Amino acid sequence: MILSTCHKPFRKIRLRLEEIIPVIGAIDDVDAHANIQSHLPAKLDAIVSTTENPADYIPHYQNTIKLLRTLGAASLSAGTKSIVIFTSGCKDYGIGPHFDGAPGLAPHTEESPIGAVSMLTNRATYAQKIVQHSDVFTPVLVRPTNVYGRASSYYQAFFIVASKAAAEGKPIVLTAPPKTILHALHVDDCGDAYVAIASHPNVAEIDGQAFNISAQSYETLDKVAQALAKEYQVKDGLKYIDEADTKEDEMWPPSIINFPQWTDSTKLTKLTGWKHRRSLFTESMHVYLLAYEATKAAGHENILKVDSLLGAWTKNKARLNLNSEKMGQEGSSNSRTT
Repeated sequence: MILSTCHKPFRKIRLRLEEIIPVIGAIDDVDAHANIQSHLPAKLDAIVSTTENPADYIPHYQNTIKLLRTLGAASLSAGTKSIVIFTSGCKDYGIGPHFDGAPGLAPHTEESPIGAVSMLTNRATYAQKIVQHSDVFTPVLVRPTNVYGRASSYYQAFFIVASKAAAEGKPIVLTAPPKTILHALHVDDCGDAYVAIASHPNVAEIDGQAFNISAQSYETLDKVAQALAKEYQVKDGLKYIDEADTKEDEMWPPSIINFPQWTDSTKLTKLTGWKHRRSLFTESMHVYLLAYEATKAAGHENILKVDSLLGAWTKNKARLNLNSEKMGQEGSSNSRTT
């Protein structure tokens, strides 16, 4: 049985379509935690937290921990110590910088130092504190890459930019080097990784551990951009420019194409056998585009939410301190927050 909290009643229908039992309640409404608990079984085998508030991370984190401890303590009293899988993101490690073919190229692993950009410092710092709550549940920290498929999450930015270029008869403007590594996986594969962790037979092997979640292969900006140009029949192709020369209507949201990063998930694969199964973004782009357009036409709340975030982040890009020196660029070219 799978249950999910949601703070908007209309989301109940979408959850039920996925065979998930909805429980109405807002995490930041601490007084509502008791009501959330009352709708859940006393024993909970696994709890997955995928919530965050990028604009005000710490208060939301603290409220999330309060709810997790409440549910964990109740389950423990009933005889089951819950596994809590807490979600952060691979950008906690910071920008590689990782460029395809670069000498000494090596991915981020769970042993890599934390070096998040300023926007994600609080998440990178506080997410690690989940291990401090092993008294009431078994904590596991996961750091997924970006995801695509279905509603497309932040990868919808690629479709938005390419669609705009095609409609205006202009090239797709790119403000990062062609060999920039883009690493993402299908959202279903990401979900399967959570299941692999939650169902692992030896709990001691996951207790207090951190796991990266990523596809076994990465793609490059040029490969993605070429596929977009073909999919949208962009006649003028691609145009690579220095970010300093970017016009306002050519700017990309932060961390979509200008966050060169390769993340290794060998640790998870060796322990659980999990691997990505779905096609990479460029391999089935047409399918993923159709899924995105269908969910958008249906008014899917995630698309509207992410679209709003992407727009806001683009307008406020300058204050995010993602300057060219910190980006570790080649030459002068220039985030579920993952």
